[in-house]
Amino acid sequence: MNNSFGNIFRLTTFGESHGKAIGGIIDGCPAGHKINLEHISNEMQRRKPGQSKIVTQRKEEDSVEFLSGIFEGKTTGTPIGFLIKNNDQKSKDYNHLKDSFRPSHADFVYEKKYGIRDYRGGGRSSARETACRVVAGAIAKQILDNIKINAYTKSIGNISLDDNYILDNHKNIEDSIVRCPEKTTSDKMISEIKNARKNGDTLGGIVKCVIKNVPVGLGEPIFNKLHSELGRAMLTINAVKGFEYGSGFNGTKMKGSEHNDIIQVDETTLSNYSGGIQGGISNGMDIYFNVAFKPVATVMKDQQTINSQGKESIIKGKGRHDPCVVPRAIPIVEAMAAMVLLDYYLINKTKTI
Repeated sequence: MNNSFGNIFRLTTFGESHGKAIGGIIDGCPAGHKINLEHISNEMQRRKPGQSKIVTQRKEEDSVEFLSGIFEGKTTGTPIGFLIKNNDQKSKDYNHLKDSFRPSHADFVYEKKYGIRDYRGGGRSSARETACRVVAGAIAKQILDNIKINAYTKSIGNISLDDNYILDNHKNIEDSIVRCPEKTTSDKMISEIKNARKNGDTLGGIVKCVIKNVPVGLGEPIFNKLHSELGRAMLTINAVKGFEYGSGFNGTKMKGSEHNDIIQVDETTLSNYSGGIQGGISNGMDIYFNVAFKPVATVMKDQQTINSQGKESIIKGKGRHDPCVVPRAIPIVEAMAAMVLLDYYLINKTKTI
């Protein structure tokens, strides 16, 4: 099982949803950078369960214990080891899954691949693991410093921001429990999630991410294109079903003369259908992309499935679950983007030595 992500700035994670703890090791972090632990804590608060009435009510403080790699507030260049303890597991909520496979979960394929699975909350396949990514991303953000990464909720179910909406104040994102910066749309999204939960159902949505102040030259021209690595990063997040950057699929409806980004004398482009990336390499313009999340697979309704004996059975979700993962996915999307950008920044540094 591959548990690591990154080339130079590399995160390896461990732990299960209902084990004693989850954690990680960050290799390749440059030495001498000041690390604000409060910033890391704030990022964890944005992802943690129980933060609002529209997410799972599992109560985890998600405080991070650093074991190595940071001394007197600065990175030492050695591996950064950290631990996040699990304090609010209710494993009995999953006893009914011991011999049954939940539709659209990893239960069936895990058992077929490994011959064994941790059925408590999905074990290793649980989105609980993403807390480790937020830690690494929070460190990467601080090292990137001037690069600003902001993600927000673009749509929930059939409720969506206007296609022409432009984010002008990132602070508005955190004013909404669904993390949609436009209040009227935010209120509709919240209502939609509440209705889905009341009916024992779930919703999906789209996260949009905008990255500003990216220098020209990050990425590679062939197999390690910047957009391909960003796409791979996003597709490693639980429940993600799609990734598009720049004009994305809408670009297919335009003519080339309309779609081309005209380069100006100041080296910016008149439009930005390229999404800040051309030929796999950042061009200095804003990078922006959409990440599609499917509806949560655990629903509080009877569903047909099979058990470990291959016989048909009926299963129904129990316990505490998100009716929609999108609000809590925002810091995860930002974290993965930060890790990719720092990794490519460090790769560029090695080529100038």
